[in-house]
Amino acid sequence: MAKIEKVELRMVDLVPKVKRTDAIQSFVSQETPIVTITDSDGASGTGYSYTIGTGGSSVMRLLADHLAPRLIGRDVDQIEAIWHDLEFATHATTIGAITAIALAAIDTALWDLRARKQSLPLWKLAGGAKDRCPLYTTEGGWLHIETAALVEDALAAKAKGFTGSKVKIGKPHGSQDVARLSAVRKAVGDGYEIMTDCNQGFSVDEAIRRAERLRELDLAWIEEPLPADDIDGHVRLSKSTATPIAVGESLYSIRHFREYMQKGGCNIVQVDVGRIGGITPWLKVAHAAEAFNMPVCPHFLMELHVSLVCAIQNGKYVEYIPQLDELTGDKMRIENGHALAPSEPGIGIDWDWDAVKARSIAEFTTAIVK
Repeated sequence: MAKIEKVELRMVDLVPKVKRTDAIQSFVSQETPIVTITDSDGASGTGYSYTIGTGGSSVMRLLADHLAPRLIGRDVDQIEAIWHDLEFATHATTIGAITAIALAAIDTALWDLRARKQSLPLWKLAGGAKDRCPLYTTEGGWLHIETAALVEDALAAKAKGFTGSKVKIGKPHGSQDVARLSAVRKAVGDGYEIMTDCNQGFSVDEAIRRAERLRELDLAWIEEPLPADDIDGHVRLSKSTATPIAVGESLYSIRHFREYMQKGGCNIVQVDVGRIGGITPWLKVAHAAEAFNMPVCPHFLMELHVSLVCAIQNGKYVEYIPQLDELTGDKMRIENGHALAPSEPGIGIDWDWDAVKARSIAEFTTAIVK
């Protein structure tokens, strides 16, 4: 029975390759906490999570002061027990982003360690439903991008075999969103999906109004139209439109997802490893969604989510937003618009440790040992 002997903490701050804007914010920095766990057999696993520019220092202090020390001496195979013990130890700060981001980095490291020791890729260890999954792209659909560029990017993605393109919406007037999306639909035709993302930017009445104006464009979904904690508002919106409603990017508990599914507040589940607190709760949400006959199309983290979408039967899409190129060797493999499940043991991230160490912020680099 191997025990945890060492926990190494690092944080890297990454600048997005392209300008990223949506209805409520501009995404200019990606703080990336990285946790490496080593056991008494000498095996190690690495996990990570992310912020969109704020809170990284708080995540690292929570890890260093409260969570990582509790890992020393624990049985590495008791991932479920460890997750619940850490959640209970931080019950005064859950449910919320800071704790979830910290838990996610630890939990993912433990799954990586388990998969490596069993010589299995994560997608097989966690279920093994399929060895590839369709991609849709978001990188060319940000809110500031002009209509002609939206069209050009969507056509390029379609030519590569991508399933669809996501376009951010939330312009000052609904007619502007309609014009942008109509131009894309006209260019790509009816056989290509158009996803939209509101980033929690609307009131219920405005969301209903805009959904009605967009109805004829046959959108794949409208994502995060309202504040994420407004479940009743999402129920009202879902009942008013035939366009699927997608949520999950900003939900931090399996119970939040349960309420959305039970009440009919969503049609598509976008559970995010980094926001839900790791692979352990991610799988629970994904399997619950299958019980409701809902597809899982996770938000962001494509390098990790490809394995999880391939692990489950109801995994539908992976969102193409390159995140880790500056920190990894081999990249996510793409073939005819599909992401291929990694074949190597572990979570499928080929860390370039020289690059990670060179870009690590010194004040957050910590090693906690037995």
